Amino acid sequence: MKKKLEYVWPVVGLAAVVFSAWLLYRELKDISASEVFDSIAAIQLKHWLLAGLSTIVAYGALAWYDRIALLHLGKKLSWVVISLVSFTTYALSHNIGASVLSGAMVRLRAYGTMGLSLAEVGVLVALCSFTFGLGSVLLGGLVLVGEPEIVNRLVEDAPIWLSRLAGIAMLAFVALYVLGSWREFKPLKIGNFAIYYPRLNITLRQLFAAPLELLGAAGIIYFALPEAGNPGYFVVLGVFLASFSAALISHAPGGLGVLEFVFLKAMPDMDPADVLAALLVFRLFYLLIPLAFSIVVVVLFERSRIARTLKERVTAKVGTGKAGPSRSGDGAS
Repeated sequence: MKKKLEYVWPVVGLAAVVFSAWLLYRELKDISASEVFDSIAAIQLKHWLLAGLSTIVAYGALAWYDRIALLHLGKKLSWVVISLVSFTTYALSHNIGASVLSGAMVRLRAYGTMGLSLAEVGVLVALCSFTFGLGSVLLGGLVLVGEPEIVNRLVEDAPIWLSRLAGIAMLAFVALYVLGSWREFKPLKIGNFAIYYPRLNITLRQLFAAPLELLGAAGIIYFALPEAGNPGYFVVLGVFLASFSAALISHAPGGLGVLEFVFLKAMPDMDPADVLAALLVFRLFYLLIPLAFSIVVVVLFERSRIARTLKERVTAKVGTGKAGPSRSGDGAS
């Protein structure tokens, strides 16, 4: 199965990129590059700074994901270590695609050297993924209840009552999850697999961490958009949740094309060049800059591991007397 997945995910990701690129081409064929660059140049300095601050908030919340999962496992690691591992994990997985698999590989490599077993890393990855999903459902429910008309931006003539009902159902799911954690419901069993409710203190942390990350990520796009035609942060958040979820489902590297297509489709009242410029800022802050830093972290980590391994081998040889023949008696007789 593992060998098959190594071939399946790249094919799925490539197919998603090709299809989304075709859809995106249909939307962008009348937009010139100069228009997009003019829109980027028009972004005010304070909005660049606010977009940067939103990025810090988002990645800080992602580090909190790992912290919460480690608390659930009863493992204590420093915030610095957790932040570096989390930052590297998400920076790589957001760009590579198939985030659950790629995130698991990075975490196994890093946390495995710190004493976590394969099973514990698996639980950590699953809980981090669920935390993200929980935040998406919570914020999605709030958006659909508070702004049900947002669905019409993607699906014309969708019943408003149905959108609000879907939002209520999403919020009810979150409430049931919190209730199960509070009342310590029995684990949900699927075959030989059992899902246990986290402790209430873990659940409450999830309810804050997950929305915070998504609010920060959506803030990057919101602050990069111009005021003219801007539908407001709440709508931008709702569109971001839809586009980001579609990008993750597609497994396209970095959600390439998927994110842009959904945003352009959902914001017909704004200049497409302005929307595209804001998404380029998002990719710069949320994907490309973190990717560059994560590569440096990975290189330094691997170099330190190689140096430590070589040192341990030399020490082991010296300790067993295999470092070479002694020359202390040369010339004596």
